Amino acid sequence: MAWPANANNIVTTNLDAGTDNPASARPNLKAALDEITNLINGRNQASGVAGLDASSKIANTQLPDTIISSSSTDLTLTPNTGTVNINSVIQMNPLTRSALYARSDLADGMIAMASDGDSTVDKPVYYAGAVWRYFSDDSEVPSS
Repeated sequence: MAWPANANNIVTTNLDAGTDNPASARPNLKAALDEITNLINGRNQASGVAGLDASSKIANTQLPDTIISSSSTDLTLTPNTGTVNINSVIQMNPLTRSALYARSDLADGMIAMASDGDSTVDKPVYYAGAVWRYFSDDSEVPSS
């Protein structure tokens, strides 16, 4: 069952006054308790909510394999430590040198994989001082 199934099942009409008839309140209470059961059963389920482990962290089995920004803004990781740790390999799709220079969001500290367009050897580059530079010798990457 989807989580939560139906917020409209939480009705207090027959529960908000001391003079309310308990028999009238019974179906409202039952529906509300069913929704609480849905919340409990929705933990770690599809269309539910991810549970937390003993360290108050979301278990890796509950995290998606792909994260895609749903807006026109960049996806940002901002850990409190200021460091993002990657425990394996980063794979970057190469961009041609002209495509790298054509970006409108260039900022110092960006890294990319530059291709000269002939699909032979792609090289890692970084952006600094208004130009893309090769990691190997800090020389400027030509724009074409």
